Amino acid sequence: MQLNHINEQGYARMVDVSNKEDTFRVAKARAVVCMQASTLAMIRDGAIKKGDVLAVAQIAGIMGAKQTPALIPMCHPLFLSGVDLKFTLDDESARIIIDSEVKTTGQTGVEMEAITAVTIAALTIYDMCKAVDRWMEISEIRLLEKSGGKSGFLQSKKQ
Repeated sequence: MQLNHINEQGYARMVDVSNKEDTFRVAKARAVVCMQASTLAMIRDGAIKKGDVLAVAQIAGIMGAKQTPALIPMCHPLFLSGVDLKFTLDDESARIIIDSEVKTTGQTGVEMEAITAVTIAALTIYDMCKAVDRWMEISEIRLLEKSGGKSGFLQSKKQ
């Protein structure tokens, strides 16, 4: 198997996508932040001193998706036509499930942008709540599905 991020001299390169067709592309990703039940209650009640945790995490996740090529060296700068994040507060397991959906029409996919969005949102939740819960855990960061391009629709076996 040949890696397409490596040139013939063995050095890293950005993949040339200039001959690829523009297609509509969507990627969905997920991250989970586990915490103490009392921390989740404080988030739900708006009692975190730094402010509205989920509103700030929403904006941070969107900004993260938009900044992905500045963070990941081989990612192409993309025109993102849509970025959305949803937060599910799971009281039974004392966790927040973060789902992202990123869209574009272009020559390369938005998987990295979707994964970056949930990761930055999770880090923002941690940052805003660390004063009350230093042992929160960020986990299960993964791509759920992607569509568009040559490979079409692909879905993770683990949802």
